[in-house]
Amino acid sequence: MSGFFADVRETLFPSPGGKDGPLPPLLVAMTVVTGLVDAFSYLVLGHVFVANMTGNVLFIAFALAGARGFSIASSLTALGAFVVGSLTGGKLGSRLGANRGRLLWTATEAQALLLGLAAGLSILSGSPVPAGYGYALIVALGISMGIQNATARKLAVPDLTTTVLTLTLTGMVADSRAAGGAGSKAGRRLVSVLAMFAGALTGVLAILYVSDIYPLLFAFVVIALVSLTGRVLSARTLF
Repeated sequence: MSGFFADVRETLFPSPGGKDGPLPPLLVAMTVVTGLVDAFSYLVLGHVFVANMTGNVLFIAFALAGARGFSIASSLTALGAFVVGSLTGGKLGSRLGANRGRLLWTATEAQALLLGLAAGLSILSGSPVPAGYGYALIVALGISMGIQNATARKLAVPDLTTTVLTLTLTGMVADSRAAGGAGSKAGRRLVSVLAMFAGALTGVLAILYVSDIYPLLFAFVVIALVSLTGRVLSARTLF
């Protein structure tokens, strides 16, 4: 149990001089953003994800089979935008990967611009969102999340991918001592799961009881703070 809480502490409040520096809590914050934007896209833009591409592949299959409420065009748009974002993030990683702090704040700066654009589009579109605005939102958010995923991959902090929780949950159980493993790092992995859960819950509550725009505003604020923090800490060579 002490190891579990040590994992949680090191993820949220890493020790100075640690291998990954201040990256873990910043990636946890980015995981919250994933929950926020996918809550928005699924509930407001009509059964489409902008961060979790596995869902979109399944949604295309559902739509082809004739299931109602799913759009092949929306899911394909999200996939295409995510690929463009991943390519952009990959290029940033190739150029800036030697300086993880600079890579982080540059990528999140681009994300903040896209999330700010998406928030503006959401304000202009009203509710329900017209198709034209909907596709523009999917593109902006999909590119943003593609950049985030490619960046997290390049940063390569264990168990903090910011999006994919299936492998996180599998590792939590399969690597545990109960399964004969060396240790599951359950504390860090659980923090990642709860971060996405918190983002999604906050996003849904905001949509249902306040306004559709708030998940995107929250996501913009979080990413902007991550970018600013990354820039400041990078200047202090803490990465």
